[in-house]
Amino acid sequence: MPIASGLVTVGWRTSVRARRISMRIDPRSGHVIITLPRGARRADGLALLRAHSAWVAAGLSRLPPPVELHHGGHIVLDGQRYEIHHCPDARRGVWLEEGRLHVSGAEEFIPRRVSAYLRAQAQALLPARLRAQAETCGLKPTQVRLRDTKSRWGSCSSDGSIMLCWRLVMAPQEVQHYIIAHELAHLRHMNHGPDFWLLVDRLTPHRRQAEKWLHDNGASLHRIAPA
Repeated sequence: MPIASGLVTVGWRTSVRARRISMRIDPRSGHVIITLPRGARRADGLALLRAHSAWVAAGLSRLPPPVELHHGGHIVLDGQRYEIHHCPDARRGVWLEEGRLHVSGAEEFIPRRVSAYLRAQAQALLPARLRAQAETCGLKPTQVRLRDTKSRWGSCSSDGSIMLCWRLVMAPQEVQHYIIAHELAHLRHMNHGPDFWLLVDRLTPHRRQAEKWLHDNGASLHRIAPA
């Protein structure tokens, strides 16, 4: 779809709950996602896109460049940067050693293997860290799940189930600690009122620094590893 600043790729969604046409930029793909309520026409969605082309161009310009997973590229784990090193003749899968992430097998499988490694690290580390933090502060989630969310780093449902975005495993541990504390605080306060923030600040005194890190770097985590 052409706009004043160039070409954009448009993705379409139809929602029975939507009351109006809406538009957002997918932080992973860089595509513009237009959601139509039932009965709306795509032509109306494209008209909205053209009317807000300056907003779209500005949003796309703020996206960090996508991170390609290949030999010589880099990934981030717990806030630490590691170079990807291809080891075609090795038979060890994917492993960290001497500041590098080593990947065995055929070169074309590097993106898939690195992505799977990051997800496996998230599954191994994030739920355990949440449970340890919960035990320290005397809060008990009923369940911990990981998802690949686009707009939220975590959530807490009314039944005490906590969801975390798996990409958090790439952020520094202080940032992970803050997001976990935020969701744990919802076990006691299902809102964002003063008492909620008092509890968050008690659980994680470095909240402001973590929020700034996410503001400055959060979008880049969505550009690493295929969804």
